Amino acid sequence: MDDDLNVTYITLGGYLEVQKYRYLYFMIMFTVYILIICCNSTIVCLIVIHRNLHEPMYIFIAALLINSVLYSTNIYPKLLIDFLSEKQMISFQACLFQAYIFYTLATSEFLLLSAMAYDRYVSICKPLQYPTIMRKTNVKVFLVSAWLVPACELVVSAVLNANIKLCRFILDGLFCNNSFFNLQCVRSAALSIYGVFMYLNIALFPMLFILFTYTRILIISYRSCREVRKKAAQTCLPHLLVLISFSTFFSYDIVIMKLESNFPKLARLIMTLQVIVYHPLFNPFIYGLKMTEIFKHLKRLLFQLKSH
Repeated sequence: MDDDLNVTYITLGGYLEVQKYRYLYFMIMFTVYILIICCNSTIVCLIVIHRNLHEPMYIFIAALLINSVLYSTNIYPKLLIDFLSEKQMISFQACLFQAYIFYTLATSEFLLLSAMAYDRYVSICKPLQYPTIMRKTNVKVFLVSAWLVPACELVVSAVLNANIKLCRFILDGLFCNNSFFNLQCVRSAALSIYGVFMYLNIALFPMLFILFTYTRILIISYRSCREVRKKAAQTCLPHLLVLISFSTFFSYDIVIMKLESNFPKLARLIMTLQVIVYHPLFNPFIYGLKMTEIFKHLKRLLFQLKSH
């Protein structure tokens, strides 16, 4: 491969025996992608169709599931093409764009979970003020901010990265993420400082806010009657499970950049597959099975399909 091609293209080196199992990999991942789209879309459609689900909590859930579909669509089509290709490569510009979309949607999830935590806090701790605080206008502001704030903050990082010089051209992964920064000849101090600012602003602070609100909910629920405790458990537990799941995988993504090549290739592959397979499927199952109102409509839908 000549120098010009090296400058333009990056090889994705995270695949394991892809030549041997390419069709098996393709069929498994294609099936998973279809499942992700179907499962998430089914819950979103139920929320759109049924008027009793047109409440802020369910609207935020629908936004979270749409985010999961977008998150997967950023990764899976390229992944499926790579399984069938002789060489797993991506252009520098396309790699930068994929990483930008990946982190925009990932951090949007934290902000959506923050909005959901705030909604539960107001509902349980300030029930009389709930209709005033969680008006349609405020819900729209939360939704737009959840996607717009990360997109605007991360575009600065994308512009700065567009001018970096690469000294390595093999990325240790299946798609472009944090590992992209390990290809740089020299680590930019400005990029590192801005990266820390972004992680604090759109990941750590929202997570701390979520933990604070759920701690407040737990304290108030414990002091209240059994009905309030039951409501808190039913509506907050799914959100906490999703938060724990997503935080675990997001932490892995940060750690993997620090370890660089010290992480075994098989372990890296397994963890990466969990990030792109497990979490997008985890959300609809948790909300479909654990949220009582959604589960009722889902059960009715499945019964109707079975009867036909």
